[in-house]
Amino acid sequence: MKIRAAVVFEKSGNFSIEELELSDPNDDEVLVRIVGAGICHTDLAARDQHLPIPLPSVFGHEGAGVVEKVGARVTKVKPGDHVALSWMSCGACTSCKAGKDSYCVNFLPLNFSGARPDGTTTLRKGHQVIHGSFFGQSSFANYALATERNVVKVPKDVPLEILGPLGCGVMTGAGAVMNSLQASPGTSIAIFGVGPVGMSAVLAAVVCECAPIVAVDIHEGRLKVAKEMGATHVVNASKGDPVASIQDITGGGPNFSLECVGNPKVFRQTVDVLPILGVSGLVGVVAPGTEVVLDMDRIMNGRTIKGIIEGDAVPDQFIPKLIELYKQGRCPFDQMIQFYPFDDIEKAVEDMEKGVVIKPVLRL
Repeated sequence: MKIRAAVVFEKSGNFSIEELELSDPNDDEVLVRIVGAGICHTDLAARDQHLPIPLPSVFGHEGAGVVEKVGARVTKVKPGDHVALSWMSCGACTSCKAGKDSYCVNFLPLNFSGARPDGTTTLRKGHQVIHGSFFGQSSFANYALATERNVVKVPKDVPLEILGPLGCGVMTGAGAVMNSLQASPGTSIAIFGVGPVGMSAVLAAVVCECAPIVAVDIHEGRLKVAKEMGATHVVNASKGDPVASIQDITGGGPNFSLECVGNPKVFRQTVDVLPILGVSGLVGVVAPGTEVVLDMDRIMNGRTIKGIIEGDAVPDQFIPKLIELYKQGRCPFDQMIQFYPFDDIEKAVEDMEKGVVIKPVLRL
């Protein structure tokens, strides 16, 4: 079938809206009419080739939409169902069998190869192959092919266009606090970087009744929003020493810290700020081979560093949980969203890179 999709043809190139041909779904696949798709920094990392993804490609991995057609073996959803899309996992490796799908041994080839697991591609422009299957979806398009494993059925009484970011950014930030750190009432937390992932972590810290909740960033606008979202304190890292400021606020350092930036200097700060027995969660995405220098003595004295992928979440369980919290008014993640028409994808990306908007969502 013919679709409209945003294609990146060259490294750091523009997102070009093109008419493409999309394959019919295989037996385990689901054709989804995309209603809304969030833009994530991982999409931009793929555009800029910080991730090893073949070009030309269609990115997008925070899609939400309506099921149009299902393959012969699909039983999880049916046409007409509302779904949010997440990442691909194999379901057969040791991690998947342990319920840790985000640490799937085959995560890289399944999500970043530009093709299905069998090596076939799903998109063409005339005779030219366009790589897709990004996170098992490539949802910067009005239609996308997902699989039964990475679609999550969602209720129809919540606006579908806001649910895409639950598939990655919101789930990652909220899951880091709720699942990975398992923050409990009264524990203190410092969140470094309050973009969409960090802001979701702030919301989750409020749900977990953390206190104090310290938001750290260099953008005053984001800090203002973080305060509105429930942060008890904010620290502008460009104005003084954030480590000293946070230790003063928390009386010696927070129980938990989160690095949501993907910057070695910031990660060092998240470790240095900890008291004895404190835990630092690393969420920010970096290029392979990125190194950081840490004080070994501080780590030896009971501090923990924890790497976190996708908030240690099981999408089929955690996305409905986040939606229920949203319906209760306890997790208003929609307040960080700004909508853009699909044709304005370049403007949305520009605003995101400038820090003008926290979470841009494309309306398809």
